Amino acid sequence: MREQLGGTFPLGPRRVHRVGYGAMQLSGDGVFGPPRDRDEALRVLRAVVEAGVDHIDTAQFYGAGTVNELIREALHPYPDGLAIVSKVGARSSDRPSLLRQGIEENLTALGVSRLAAVNLRVVDPSEAPDGRFDAQVATLVQAREEGLVEGVGLSNVSLRQLLRAVAQTEIVCVQNLFNLADQRSMDVLRECARRDIAFVPYCPLGWPGQVRHRILANPAVVAQAARLGVTPARIALGRLLDLAPNVLLIPGTRTRAHLAENLAAADVGLDDEARAELRRHFPDTEQHKPEEEPA
Repeated sequence: MREQLGGTFPLGPRRVHRVGYGAMQLSGDGVFGPPRDRDEALRVLRAVVEAGVDHIDTAQFYGAGTVNELIREALHPYPDGLAIVSKVGARSSDRPSLLRQGIEENLTALGVSRLAAVNLRVVDPSEAPDGRFDAQVATLVQAREEGLVEGVGLSNVSLRQLLRAVAQTEIVCVQNLFNLADQRSMDVLRECARRDIAFVPYCPLGWPGQVRHRILANPAVVAQAARLGVTPARIALGRLLDLAPNVLLIPGTRTRAHLAENLAAADVGLDDEARAELRRHFPDTEQHKPEEEPA
């Protein structure tokens, strides 16, 4: 499976396969509490590594610590080359001291002394970056200088916030909401591509519910999946990989069956007809304004 994971792209000082794994779905419903099936969650994580995945995305606040505990139980001691990326700052009171505490909590829960990267998750991407934003970035830079993280990343940011951060330090990855139905971060993706920064879409198949259905049931997605002999999910994920070489996918799942389907997305091999049809239904431009997912 290793050769089918879409090639590689730099993630800070490392190179990782372009198809990784997002662990958020291993938590309970609404990203709270333990998983529905703990044993299956552990089996999924072990299958992830056995398939050659070398990039796992997580956060201490997923399942209130449950997900990091599962990762440690399933995979520790971790295989050489496994890049574990986490994030801090999801709370509104994200003062620098709390960011540092969040990094240390991740390290303790995962049983590691260093993370491949930590993303600063911005609560409101519409806010103009200010002194508080600078102090938050500086906290992650300090953690990198102390050897607690290898790279500094960002999550849920605008182009303006990205440019503010890269003026202060090296940014190794940006993790934003991005999928066929929601491409409002296309400007961020393009800037990341220009700077050789990994762009990591979260919710790459859309939010569960109407948005995901709108992607997977879209006539172009269904038709191209049938023509190429693959599933609609593989078409939707494969199109994201096809957009730019710096895209790193982290699709998540609770089952090994869906894991195998997600990892196979890199092997879809979209042709010009598929690209044209998908672009017609899902224009790849930051001016595209999809419907919002209902609250």
